[in-house]
Amino acid sequence: MIKIKIEKPFKLDDTITCGQIFRFFKREDKSFDIILKDRVINVYMDENTLYVTSSKEDNLEEIVKDYFDLNNDYSVINDFLVKQDEKLSDAVNFSNGLMMIRQDPFETVISYIISANNGVNQIASALNNIAKKYGKKIAFNDKEYYLFPSYEDLKEITQNDLRNCKVGFRDKYLKAMIDKLNNKEIDLNEFYDLDTKTALDKLMQNAGIGPKVASCILLFAYQKYDVFPIDTWVKKVMKKDYEIEGEKRIRDFATKTYGKYSGIAIQYLFNYSRNNK
Repeated sequence: MIKIKIEKPFKLDDTITCGQIFRFFKREDKSFDIILKDRVINVYMDENTLYVTSSKEDNLEEIVKDYFDLNNDYSVINDFLVKQDEKLSDAVNFSNGLMMIRQDPFETVISYIISANNGVNQIASALNNIAKKYGKKIAFNDKEYYLFPSYEDLKEITQNDLRNCKVGFRDKYLKAMIDKLNNKEIDLNEFYDLDTKTALDKLMQNAGIGPKVASCILLFAYQKYDVFPIDTWVKKVMKKDYEIEGEKRIRDFATKTYGKYSGIAIQYLFNYSRNNK
């Protein structure tokens, strides 16, 4: 076990459960087992210390800090957002300590293609089905978990195989993406260096990836915080609190108001709306 002293606000539960990731498991002792790219970790927080065990100890502190974005100074982001929009101050203060998880790009792409018109439980189930059938088994914390396979691992997968993993009509989109990656038509590492507009356009050239899915991929895998995924919930908030309707008007408002931190603003709004009692 390692102990990581946290010298800033950090809400572990909110960060894990706010809709960024799908493959985590809350245990009876309130800790979380989370499946990362190359390992499974168990984490819990007591006061200002994060306690972590893992199936793989290599570089564990560095991996965990990077995964939870603990090296980022969110006070700068929060000050910027409140200065831009005083209405957002309650959501920012309430969400202080919510971090943006840095996820593996391939699993993120697959996750959010599956997410289209789908529920959280169904998304998690489909991802776990794919991992169980094609990923590496890890025994950890008295349970069996499965790492998510790489696109190379899925090179021979068929559309029907994917359908059997309960991905629904999205099977053809997933198959096309996996084939493009294996044929080197797409390089996922390239998106780290692209500007956001170019990255969005390039992602949306692929079937099954519209503006919302592309924005989620760039936000959760590539830390492009200037995207603003718009779904039914966002539309309701914007209409109720800002009297703004229509995707173009919402996106224009977010770009003008929240700018380079639009994606974080939306996470704060969502977290506040869902958890503020």
